[in-house]
Amino acid sequence: MEVISIEHPHQIEKNDFPELVMALGYFDGVHLGHQEVILQAKKMAREKGMKSAVMTFDPHPSVVLGKRVKHIEYITPLTDKKALISKLGIDYLFVVHFSKDFAHLLPQEFIDQYVIGLNIQHVVAGFDYSYGRMGKGTMETMPFHSRDQFSFTIVPKLTNNNEKVSSTLIRSLLHQGKMEELPMLLGRHYQTTGTVIHGDKRGRTIGFPTANIQLTGDYIIPPLGVYCVRFFVNGKWHEGVCNVGHKPTFKSQSAALPSIEVHIFDFDQDIYGQQATIEWHLHLRKEQKFSGVDELVAQIAEDKQNALHYFEKIKV
Repeated sequence: MEVISIEHPHQIEKNDFPELVMALGYFDGVHLGHQEVILQAKKMAREKGMKSAVMTFDPHPSVVLGKRVKHIEYITPLTDKKALISKLGIDYLFVVHFSKDFAHLLPQEFIDQYVIGLNIQHVVAGFDYSYGRMGKGTMETMPFHSRDQFSFTIVPKLTNNNEKVSSTLIRSLLHQGKMEELPMLLGRHYQTTGTVIHGDKRGRTIGFPTANIQLTGDYIIPPLGVYCVRFFVNGKWHEGVCNVGHKPTFKSQSAALPSIEVHIFDFDQDIYGQQATIEWHLHLRKEQKFSGVDELVAQIAEDKQNALHYFEKIKV
């Protein structure tokens, strides 16, 4: 997949690209609803003998438009989004830098410059896709704005248990720690990637060494507590338990961000500095403050047994 980063105003000529079928959307999460849109574009490209493409935007529009604080957390930061879209077998990914100038484009200007101007012959988008200043352009206005230069397909709402599969729903479940409900929406377990860093090394002194992870993207961090996780490092998956928290048993003051520490089962390797991925499966319990080390060790041992039981159960 070729990734094209675009700054507005772009200098791209229409004949710089072959005829394209383009999926339009923000696609945070690349969830099952997004996948329907993207795979529909891929299918239509194959039928029409054209190349497939996806257009997304970075950063999130709400950052630029001032609807939220400057910092936003993502289900899939851009690096993850690129990887997931590439796995779907798309030819081109256009990443448009979402700036204030870009946000001020009228719907017709957006279509002229970013659809017709990029040699897009067919557009695929979800039923609720909007474009142009204040989102005034919708799938209902697209026939007018297309100037008969391209055709389009509207992908209907995808639901799960009568709820729309959406990034908003996934974010809500993540903030509630309902990790086991996410595969039905994402088509996979939630994952976060980071680097293994040095911690205070207290875990090894109590018999439960942990890998401290510093996330490499602005991920949504699940709520404080203990989780069943799988851990990918050096080309292999391992099972473990992950603690997200401020270690209240040992620290009276909380850091700005919680630590993310994974105790990997049956594992004894030096992985400092390695990139690792956490796959989040199940929230076991909330973070607790214990009266002392013995009580903490007993609880960690119980967490480990619960996690081992969980992984045995899902293998059946």
